[in-house]
Amino acid sequence: MQKTLFGLMVAALSSAVATAQEDPFLWLEGVDDERALNWVKAENAATAERLTEQPLFHELYAQARATLNAASRLPQISQQGDYLYNFWRDAKHPRGIYRRTTPAAFSAPEPVWETVIDIDALSAEEGVQWVFQGMSCLPGQAEHCLVSLSPGGGDAAVTREFNAVTLEFVEAGFYLPEAKGSLNWIDADTVFVATDFGPGSMTDSGYPRMVKRWQRGTPLEQAELIHTGAQESVSVGAFRARSAAGDVDLVREGTSFWTADWYQLFQGDKLPLNLPATATLNGVFQGRLVFSLKEDWQHGSERYEEGAVLIADPAVLRGGTGALEVMIAPLSTRVVESVVTTDNSVLVTVLDQVRGRVLRLTPDPAGGWRSTPIAFPDDGALEVVSSDDESGDFYARYESFTTPPTLYYTAGDSVQPQSVKRQAPSFDGSRYETHQYFATSADGTRVPYFVVMAKGTALDGKNPTHIFSYGGFRSALTPSYSGSYEALYGAYGKLWLDRGGVFVLANIRGGGEFGPAWHAAALKENRPRAFEDFEAIAEDLIARGITSPAQLGIEGRSNGGLLVGATMVRRPDLYGAVICGVPLLDMQRYHKLLAGASWMAEYGDPDQPEQWAYISRYSPYQNLQAGVTYPATFFYTSTRDDRVHPGHARKMAAKMESLDQEVWYYENLEGGHGGSSTNDQLAYRLALAYTHLWTQLAP
Repeated sequence: MQKTLFGLMVAALSSAVATAQEDPFLWLEGVDDERALNWVKAENAATAERLTEQPLFHELYAQARATLNAASRLPQISQQGDYLYNFWRDAKHPRGIYRRTTPAAFSAPEPVWETVIDIDALSAEEGVQWVFQGMSCLPGQAEHCLVSLSPGGGDAAVTREFNAVTLEFVEAGFYLPEAKGSLNWIDADTVFVATDFGPGSMTDSGYPRMVKRWQRGTPLEQAELIHTGAQESVSVGAFRARSAAGDVDLVREGTSFWTADWYQLFQGDKLPLNLPATATLNGVFQGRLVFSLKEDWQHGSERYEEGAVLIADPAVLRGGTGALEVMIAPLSTRVVESVVTTDNSVLVTVLDQVRGRVLRLTPDPAGGWRSTPIAFPDDGALEVVSSDDESGDFYARYESFTTPPTLYYTAGDSVQPQSVKRQAPSFDGSRYETHQYFATSADGTRVPYFVVMAKGTALDGKNPTHIFSYGGFRSALTPSYSGSYEALYGAYGKLWLDRGGVFVLANIRGGGEFGPAWHAAALKENRPRAFEDFEAIAEDLIARGITSPAQLGIEGRSNGGLLVGATMVRRPDLYGAVICGVPLLDMQRYHKLLAGASWMAEYGDPDQPEQWAYISRYSPYQNLQAGVTYPATFFYTSTRDDRVHPGHARKMAAKMESLDQEVWYYENLEGGHGGSSTNDQLAYRLALAYTHLWTQLAP
């Protein structure tokens, strides 16, 4: 026994030594280590010296800051009880205020907002750089709310009870110290809690594997255990799904990023629900569960197709008798993007050829479901942002590449939404035109992409062109006034389009633009298909005369950072500049860093030789080579990113510098996976990125 244990210790030590010898930059994974932080500060200073001394940087920073702080920005709202709530940052409130108004007041040209929480004042009072993560209130009881605040902007947050009547934090109320997890209302005196309960309570991915029922006034350690998930699962949580015809208490164990086991807490028991592991549970409608299928499913004698949205009584899914109803049948060109339930209707947002539609579903007295399309513009992106459970009224946001975000209000059973708010244009969209093209990938698949460029642009191959893409985790990229999926309020119009640039949004496989199959086509060993799609789009742009390799810049963040890192290494001849944000890059160690283990269902397990065999062929960090000239690359990340480890960007930048490549590096000392905590921080990063693009790509 002792000899075996000693042998294991020696083997582990030898492996660690070997890893350190193979990776000379491993020390940069020490997030807050003095040596690593000194490297970060030196890199930040060098980048600032090279970029901020340019007049162009100051022009771009001023434009970005003005756009991000503009008073006309469309507020992002959520309805809780009688109020519409909004989180707002501007020059006076860099960390933001959480505020509210009534639906009636919101319709006025200049709504009167009441401040609920001033994050700047709270940060100053408590000596913590708080980043607001959200507030949820018990329906019908605004005195019972839960506020999440992150120190520095990471995913781990402190949760505190708040009274939305007195606008004060509740002394001796529910409180969770900083951790990844959840706290969800059951009733005024009871919550479901999933958090770090101590040794053995977290999964390999760094999320809770235990969920408990916690009674007000009792210590957290006395909370009643409801469910314990497997160590190798991703996370566990519980919540009460509410409807007018009855509430349903549910427990979810995420067995991987794409699969889950569901249970219902019913009459004192925890009962498994017969749902496909890949299904998404969307909500409760009149006491019945609504869920959407991500693969074909055989239930009893019936077979249901991938893409269908179904509804069933929980008793049926617990093994009882009864029928499942199809609310939406799948169509080849239509993909269900989101489902929102109210007391009398179900609102479904779909993508049709990457363009948004909203359907209202209501029970048909003759049987089945009546699907009514709502008359929104059909050439952009749509999102149902807030709804009233009782009335079914809802707000939806529409935008396109050149149309500023517009908020529409749809009342009752109306099909004609009313425009209630619109952001003032950040740039003159009438000067530009948008085209959707298709490139042919290496395996013959037609891959769509959007091009935004000035009318009359010469197709002479000399246009500075910026491609943004993601290609993973079933995320769909849709036409956006921000260009990317970040809330940039049209900043790219001033910083890029108005200066003569062409913008491209690439809808490659791995995303969700055409449903689960589009995503599954680039999973694990098929990940290179996403890279091939991206490269096919780059080559198609060149063949059309829109740009040339010297004028082509590419950008991706998070999984998109892996995308541009991999394709940069695969095809350094194809690009003139790269922006690589909060990226995954060392795919040999990604699963050992922070939340990385939760993504093995997407990429594979590098510790399995047969899986490392295919991951190793594209992992950017391992595939850098001496003697190859790579495009000039701007990396950005955050020290406080507790989702994707900043070591990825640090090590890749250091290795490229050791190979005498041109690297610009910026690491914000706060900001989390979003990369910034204030609009000024975001404006600074945008100015650095666009200065990088213009410096490298200008003819």
